[in-house]
Amino acid sequence: MNLPRSDASVISRLRALPLPLVAIVALVLLSALFPVAPIHDAVTFEPITEATLRRPMSYVFLAPISDVLDTLTLLSLRQHIALLASIIVAYGIWWWVTGRHALANVAPARRVLRETARIGVGAVVYTGLYAALAVMPRPMAALDPIGSVIAIDFHTHTKYSHDGRPDWTPEDVRRWHRDAGFGAAYVTDHRTFEGAREGWANNPQLAGEGTTLLPGIEVVWRGEHVNVLDADRMYRGLLTADLRDVDDGALTMASGLRGTEPLLIETLPGDLSKMHAATGPGTPGVRAIEVVDGAPLGLGQTRRERQRIVHLADSLNLALVSGSDSHGWGHTASAWTLVFVPLWRSATPDQLSSGIPNILRKGGRGSTRVVERYVVDSDAPVLLALTVPLAAWGMLRSVSGDERILWIAWSIALYMTWRMVRARRKANPPAL
Repeated sequence: MNLPRSDASVISRLRALPLPLVAIVALVLLSALFPVAPIHDAVTFEPITEATLRRPMSYVFLAPISDVLDTLTLLSLRQHIALLASIIVAYGIWWWVTGRHALANVAPARRVLRETARIGVGAVVYTGLYAALAVMPRPMAALDPIGSVIAIDFHTHTKYSHDGRPDWTPEDVRRWHRDAGFGAAYVTDHRTFEGAREGWANNPQLAGEGTTLLPGIEVVWRGEHVNVLDADRMYRGLLTADLRDVDDGALTMASGLRGTEPLLIETLPGDLSKMHAATGPGTPGVRAIEVVDGAPLGLGQTRRERQRIVHLADSLNLALVSGSDSHGWGHTASAWTLVFVPLWRSATPDQLSSGIPNILRKGGRGSTRVVERYVVDSDAPVLLALTVPLAAWGMLRSVSGDERILWIAWSIALYMTWRMVRARRKANPPAL
């Protein structure tokens, strides 16, 4: 059947449209009709009024890179596995639909070689993406608390932890937390105080002059990992000689002094059924629990068991906190713990070190508010297979107006560059 000339012209023009570019621009514009806040309360999921998320100009200029790498960093371990599985399945479908026909007349040995090369290139690109995610320096989105509210990280590591990045110094930790908007961060290395002591020695005189690194340690108590705040400076005899475990007898004795009980935080991932909470003033036990843990395993558990964690905090009067659980990889903060500390910017490191645990002891459940970065939670088995489209759509819904403009601008620029390269190759074909 012959189409009218006008209809044929329209169809030819539609075929000439750069469909990937059109799809990206359409999704960026369509997602603006369904916006979500980039941060929310980790318990109620309501908007935050005590702080705003600040995106530096360099972050916005690199919006496609910044947004994609942030989203990847905020995925749980299950979501990362689902992402890899989705890529493998997509390649399999593409090969079945198109690739196998292209190779039908190719010799078997050459066919195997070509497919191996394709898979190898794909593996290198995929590995490179995660390497860039882990180590590439890049701008960070930062939280800007309002007034006398300070943003705190209760769980971070340095190179002195056995599983820390080998070159990750306490000053690197300080810069990372400064760029993410933290006023203070607890250095909680495994079985050592070296990182905490080094960070403490280089603290600014006043908290408002830079991010303050506070001392802590991650140890084991009754089979569960806990962070003990100020264990080196105030509770020197609280741990076993190898700094691996909490000494039960020492903890009971130290907890007998009301108002100065050691502040233990239940860290995740872990077994919540094994957690031993303090039963009141003067008793030993956990007095705070992570509601967000920034490690991939921790992100998964704290999302899947969020209701249970909040219920435990409500029923046992535990403070809810967050920890980046950063070991030096990545440049995205998953959450911040907000604590009201009057005039904290003029406080000395000593005053912060004693004041923050005291606020958590006295205030319990009502002493903190945890702010969480938005990312689609597809960790439930029924949603895991949809991780890629859900995460991508959620990412676009949460970007700012300026980021949308840069997404479109970068997409057009990359398309025009591709067109220019293609045109030059056609004009100057390689010599045979």
